[in-house]
Amino acid sequence: MTKKEERLKKQQEKLFKERERLDGMRVYEREYAACGQICGIDEAGRGPLAGPVVAAAVILPPDCEILYLNDSKKLTARRRELLYEEIMEKALAAEVGIVEPQRIDEINILQATYEAMRQAVEKLSVVPDVLLNDAVTIPGLMQKQVPIIKGDAKSVSIAAASIIAKVTRDRMMIKLDATYRGYGFASNKGYGSKAHIEALKELGPCKIHRRTFIRNFTEGSMDAAE
Repeated sequence: MTKKEERLKKQQEKLFKERERLDGMRVYEREYAACGQICGIDEAGRGPLAGPVVAAAVILPPDCEILYLNDSKKLTARRRELLYEEIMEKALAAEVGIVEPQRIDEINILQATYEAMRQAVEKLSVVPDVLLNDAVTIPGLMQKQVPIIKGDAKSVSIAAASIIAKVTRDRMMIKLDATYRGYGFASNKGYGSKAHIEALKELGPCKIHRRTFIRNFTEGSMDAAE
């Protein structure tokens, strides 16, 4: 066997394994296929000290193949960006819901996450029949809901939603970094990195910090850097 043939064989084996992995992530989609349109839902940004929480709702065609689709946390930023474009191109419908820091402080992060998820579902151009959710049941929606623990690694629909939510939020934080300088939002995306916490203590909070998340770091300087 020539080197070219060996390389081709390895590529084919890799492709076979990837398709086999993806087939294993369609278990829930197959189980609920008879119920109608299936929508995957996930969020990004529940844990950061700053910035919005973003939820995504994605409906993929039943025969859709998107290679390397996976939990967004298991992918590189470059891979997420590429998959984002492919998902948006191939999805029957894909939308996001965004809840800002002030609202998070007002109603708490869990309720804000639910609100973002409802926004995403209600904006869809195709009405879903079944919602596959990453671990939660969303109040206030009429559709059948299937909460799946670690669903972004078990369902192609939820994985797609996790990527749309993550890329959308990351892009927002990169833009916000230009407005609120000094906190490193482009790199830390609002999460509590050591450098971010040090900047928060030095500069005080800015308008996109979640006041209910930063009390331990601000020592009463809640109105600084506005």
